Amino acid sequence: MENKKVEIKETEKYGKAVFAKSKIKKGEVIGVFDGKVYEAERAMLLPDVPPLRAGRHAVQFEKTKWRDGKVRGVARYIAHSCDPNCGIKTFFEVTAMRDIEKGEEISWDYAMTENSDFRMECKCGAKACRKVIGAYSMMPASVRKKYKGFISEWLTRK
Repeated sequence: MENKKVEIKETEKYGKAVFAKSKIKKGEVIGVFDGKVYEAERAMLLPDVPPLRAGRHAVQFEKTKWRDGKVRGVARYIAHSCDPNCGIKTFFEVTAMRDIEKGEEISWDYAMTENSDFRMECKCGAKACRKVIGAYSMMPASVRKKYKGFISEWLTRK
């Protein structure tokens, strides 16, 4: 399922990204990680060979399991931000956390699904940029509170 209100566009900053073609309401699903499932002891062991590049595009949903987005699906191209406009519902749905205006880039915080050895230098440019993105366990409590309801269920269920 892909939202018809978004499109993938090439950017100078980091390649392909997803943008709103029209206004998106809070709670709308933008895209779904509905591709291949991978199993690995560590995120850094996921395949990273083009065009798959699961190590860069898959979301974790169990300690040793990740699910990719479809190779040409919008979920794969949604950028990270430390001040995102989307989050994760259930395990795989990228969902608007607030209303999103036409032309706005779609983003989510990759730590909303990860609790692994994944690490990425962040260059999102947000005022609240954490500089290094990785495990949910590294996410400050204040950020977790802000994202409540938009963090993968596998991380929040007790």
